[in-house]
Amino acid sequence: MSLDSPEPEAPVDQKNEERAAEAAAIRRRWITVGEVLAVVAVLISALTLWNNWSERSDSKAAESASAERASARAGTLVLVAADSGERVLVLKPSSADQTVQSQKIAFPSPLGIAAVETTGEPRIDVKWFDEALKKARNAAKLPDNSRGDERLPVLVTTQFLVNGEPHSDSALYDVGTLSRASCSAATASRCAASPS
Repeated sequence: MSLDSPEPEAPVDQKNEERAAEAAAIRRRWITVGEVLAVVAVLISALTLWNNWSERSDSKAAESASAERASARAGTLVLVAADSGERVLVLKPSSADQTVQSQKIAFPSPLGIAAVETTGEPRIDVKWFDEALKKARNAAKLPDNSRGDERLPVLVTTQFLVNGEPHSDSALYDVGTLSRASCSAATASRCAASPS
């Protein structure tokens, strides 16, 4: 064997080439694992972004629905009548958040009474319909001694404020009237406000 013979180096070169090929394969494998991890990280980030966006839109929709319900509740007016003892029914909103600005009270057309508008203190005064109601009862030949409560429907259109925002509400209310024949000592205070 000569010193210049390439045979002993060939197995070393072949081993080096095998090691280099194996190292390259390992690097490719690690690059592939790194790429897979990067893709998985991007997918997780995208899912997180979508989840946050959907939660935010769901919470905005829930807040909006809640605000609409609160606005609808605030925009619904319920009037409570209190007898002032002077043949006047004082009307007040049942909610303290509501402030009545004005009202228009329309009576049944057979009575022939023009609608009454109030500002400030909302009320229904017996003077507004007392005579017309008596005339209508007489024209219908109804006895003056009818029994029990009788009702007069009125349309009340109210302009009111809720937290500074204007609202309008129209509703039919029954104004109870008592005939004098049905008044007794037990109902004397109710009869004081009665038009008949």
